[in-house]
Amino acid sequence: MSMRSLTLLLYAVATSPALALEGETAIHDPSTVIQEQGRFYAYGTGNGLPFLVSDDGWQWRRGGLLMSAVPGGKPGSEVLARGGNNTWAPDIIRMGDKFFLYYAAPATQPRAAVGLLVGRTLDPQSPQFKWEDAGPVAWSDGIEDSNAIDPGVFLDPRDGRLWLTYGSYFGYIRLVELDPKSGRRLHPRQAPFNVAVNSEASILINHEGWYYLLVTHGSCCAGANSTYNIRVGRSRKVTGPYLDNMGIDMLEGGGKLFAGSRGRHIGPGHFGLLDLGEGVQKFSMHYEADLDRGGASVLDIRPLLWRDGWPVAGDNFVAGTYGIESARTGTALELAVQGTPVGGLRPRGPGAAPAAAAPIADQEAAQVSANWPAAAIDVRLGPAMLQAQQKWAITPAAGAGGYPGSPYFRICIAGTDRALAATADGELTTVPAFNGAPEQLWRIDQLVDGTFRVMPKSSTSRGVLALSAVGSSTATLAPFDPASDRQRWRIESP
Repeated sequence: MSMRSLTLLLYAVATSPALALEGETAIHDPSTVIQEQGRFYAYGTGNGLPFLVSDDGWQWRRGGLLMSAVPGGKPGSEVLARGGNNTWAPDIIRMGDKFFLYYAAPATQPRAAVGLLVGRTLDPQSPQFKWEDAGPVAWSDGIEDSNAIDPGVFLDPRDGRLWLTYGSYFGYIRLVELDPKSGRRLHPRQAPFNVAVNSEASILINHEGWYYLLVTHGSCCAGANSTYNIRVGRSRKVTGPYLDNMGIDMLEGGGKLFAGSRGRHIGPGHFGLLDLGEGVQKFSMHYEADLDRGGASVLDIRPLLWRDGWPVAGDNFVAGTYGIESARTGTALELAVQGTPVGGLRPRGPGAAPAAAAPIADQEAAQVSANWPAAAIDVRLGPAMLQAQQKWAITPAAGAGGYPGSPYFRICIAGTDRALAATADGELTTVPAFNGAPEQLWRIDQLVDGTFRVMPKSSTSRGVLALSAVGSSTATLAPFDPASDRQRWRIESP
């Protein structure tokens, strides 16, 4: 992504209303968002471990209490003996046909325990919705330099080993290895690895040969006065040391800023990776206070980007007027109509150079659309000329649902109701008026390199396809290929 593209996109995000997940999104200390059979779940702090459910990752609702499916409905006796009766900050992972959910059970801090629940399904309507208390996997005695809260679970894609981080400001962030089959501590007599200080809500991810430790700095639980922010270090070894971009060890307080407060969203914390495949990564988190929702702590899902070997917090796409340019060809998506020069033709001949004059106004569709056909019009790619047939108004489609972090969008020629649409045989057209049909609804995912993938909600005769460039003048729909730049687009303010 060019610096100009990034700057314009950030400007659009900063000056446009942020899109918030819809429905009931209030949650604190959320787990990594996890999927089962196309449904999304997030578990949070609270007596009984409350959780949220979504059918599409956009519209959320309350799901109940996870502990209602645990015998006794509260932490087991062994967890209580080492910790307390509270249930905080869970994290969850799927291992084969089981789910391992780790939660904190604090007493008088820093005495606490991390407990394990094992289940077969996340669906509370399933007859298999039963969770087994597997006891504690880590704990702190209230005297040592640790506070066993805020677990984060990590499966190493390199070797299949399972790890757990935990801890808070009372001492070290610690790392222990788990048994991938049982989820319990693999070497209970082995001392934990210390990997960071001055933080909580830790979790590990892996990317291109590096391990990244993401932690939350600052203070929580004070509404809009909270100072939570997410920071990161990296290491070639899972056990550390984790250094930030300045070479400062996270055991010495280091940590590169990943996400901080912005605008009306205060105190981001509790990172969780949501890898959707095909070059699309997102992350779940919460804000300590969403000022547009009465200052509640709410769930959010945002794109995860990568720059120079470091994770970058992306922003969900926002409504606006944009040019859509192929990252492969540099040409712009446009109606297949005869364009009209912006500002008219330049005079020709000797001495015809124009004198300095006032800026030329943007070309609007109303100035030129009388010459466009009234019926469906094809689309193509052309040199970017700031002409009206290349300006697209991209806005959320009300009531159309969505996907993780975003709603479906309508894409219309700015100043008109003429809508981009997918045809039944997997080609592109524009229809005279938007009517909300699935073939007129578009999913816009930001890829890890900052470009965008654009896909119709509808399936075609050739399956689910993405907007694709063929040469420098033809736009079509084709299967998405993460290794190609044909389906990568820059979406910029014109």
